[in-house]
Order: sequence, then C-alpha cells, then structure tokens
Amino acid sequence: MKILYGITKSNFGGAQRYVFDLATETQKKGHDVAVMLGGTGKASAPSGLLESKLQEARVRTIFVKSFMRDVSIWRDKNSLFELIRIFRWEKPDIVHLNSSKAGGLGMVAARITGVRRIIFTSHGLAYDEDRNLLVKGIIWLATWATFLLAHGVIVISKDTFDRARQLPFCSKKIHLIYNGIREVNLKTRNEAVKELKITASPAVVALGELVRNKGYRYLIEAIDLLKQRNRAMMLYIMGDGDERQSLEKLITEKALEDQVHLLGYVPNGPLYLKAFDIFTLTSVKEGLPYVLLEAAQAELAVIGSEIPGITDIIENGVNGILVPPRDPETLLSSLILLHENPDLRKRLGANLKASIQENFSFEKMVENTFQLYS
Repeated sequence: MKILYGITKSNFGGAQRYVFDLATETQKKGHDVAVMLGGTGKASAPSGLLESKLQEARVRTIFVKSFMRDVSIWRDKNSLFELIRIFRWEKPDIVHLNSSKAGGLGMVAARITGVRRIIFTSHGLAYDEDRNLLVKGIIWLATWATFLLAHGVIVISKDTFDRARQLPFCSKKIHLIYNGIREVNLKTRNEAVKELKITASPAVVALGELVRNKGYRYLIEAIDLLKQRNRAMMLYIMGDGDERQSLEKLITEKALEDQVHLLGYVPNGPLYLKAFDIFTLTSVKEGLPYVLLEAAQAELAVIGSEIPGITDIIENGVNGILVPPRDPETLLSSLILLHENPDLRKRLGANLKASIQENFSFEKMVENTFQLYS
C-alpha cells in the first residue's frame, strides 16, 4: 500500500512521536510511506526534529510550507491547495492524518481527490483547551466535521472514546487504540546523573514541550509552597517551547533559580530518566501521554493530573498518584509524601512498569491500526 501520514507541526511531542513510530514501522513492513508535515508551529517556521528523525530513518517527507498551528484564512487556503496537489501527485491508498489543522484540511483535500481510505487520529479533543466559548464552539464544529469526513477515527483515551461516540453520526467511526511503546535501553542512573549534572536525591523531573496545556506553572508554584515551608526540593524540566519565557519569569519572581532548572531540549531525553526519582505530569489536557510510558520503563514514581489520558494509565495509589489539575496545594502534599517514602516510590514505579508492559504494547497498537487501514 501507499500510505501518507500528515501532521501540522514537526517538533517532537507526543503526536509527532506517534507518527514517527507508525511511519517507520509501516515502512519496515514493505509499504510505500511518506510523511507530510509543516514547520514548528508559526508562520514560515522551519521544519523541526520530526523531519530530521524521519530522514535519518530513511522515511520520505513532504514539507507543507503553509502549515501553521494558529488559524489564518489565507495560509489555510494555501495549505488546502497544497494538500490537493500532493494527493493528486502521490495517489495514496491511505491517508492517515494527525492534529486538528492537518486533520481538517487534509480531510477535505482527501475527499476532493478521492482517496480510498482516510484515517484520523485525535490526540485529545481540541475543544477541551482553555478558550472562550465562541472559539470552543467553532472548534467543536470543526472537530465534528473532521470526524464525519473520515472513514475511521482513532482515539487514544477511554474518556475521548466515550465522548466522541456521542457526536452525531460518528459512533461507528470511533475506535479506541492506546499508544504503545517499544522497549528502549535507558542510561544507567550513574551515567544519567553524571551527564545531566543532577545534584539532588530524590530529584523531581518533568519532560515535555513547554506549552500551557502541560501545566508547568502549577508544578513550579508547588515548589514555591515547599520553599515557604522551609523545605527544599530540586525540580528539573526537560523540554522547550513557547512558554519558556513566562516560566523563566515565574521562577525569577519566586526566587527559585536554585531549585527549578529548565534544562531545555535534551536530545533523547527519556533515556536519562533514571537520573530522577519522581516524575510529574501536571497537564490540564492530554491525549495518551507517551512520557508516562517512558517514565514507566525507568520505574519512576509518578504524580499526574486526574484527567483523561493520564487516568487511562495511572490508578491512584496502585501505580502512581493522581491529583486534581491546577492544584499546587495537593501537588505539594503528594511531592512530600513521595519525597519521604522511598519504599512507596519503588513500589509505585514497579507496578507502573508492569501495567505498561501488559496494556500498552507497541505491537498491539500497530496491529489494531492496520486493521483500520484494511
């Protein structure tokens, strides 16, 4: 089969990791594969890490120069025409789209050009983001239209599955397929500590793109509450993104420069997770977060927001701790609990690794996705 994958941004967050894993595995199976992608989000932005990683893996890429995350009638019109030209030239058997912008525009272009099979993966419902009611309503309509035009829609959390099936005329299109992860060779704790220059134990880590949905502000506020109680805890955040400057400002305002360290983008960051003891994911919105699967491989104790996607992975008190989103006080209490109980950290980390191995296998994800292709 000839399969085109599509995604708006070419940085390397969870959705891009999903596309990379599927595209490389599909090519290994002998299919003709290419990935359509834009820049790193803004107008005229250059391509990002996803493109270079795909090229290293010898997967063909197609740059869609008009792709950008924000709405722009002029650029979105240009993107639509670009996609139509691409589909007419490539003549794919299957188009598998990801992210809202690539999904909506790609769906229309694929229908216009008569693509035989169109799949869309929703990495979380876009209208769940913090926006005003009018914008949420517009995004809801765009999401519904995207689902209607698709032949099959993959969702990656149970909550999204239940809610998406309630959209009019969509129930039979929706399929729950959890993300899966391959086993990787992590760096030893000594190697990771030495290379990252980690100076505290136990140490807290967060890993991901610096964007509002990740809720890093609430994590930093929890560290500030610790400081106010004359207690110290070291937090390391691996990742980069649009929120970096505002987070740096918050760290300076709270005088937390000695306790909160923004490490920036760390190549192959998940390989260093054994340097840490507590993993945090304080998001306000998620799909099915790969970072929790990666934290599980390192057997880290996890504190996560009690939101869809995270609750698909974490069972409170069994293989991690769940806290309400946007709640620094409860987050503070959980950090103290894990900080003072190494045996609890060890038990939660071991249980999380076992549950990931059982329920989130890479092979199962690929198998179920290919069933939709056919």
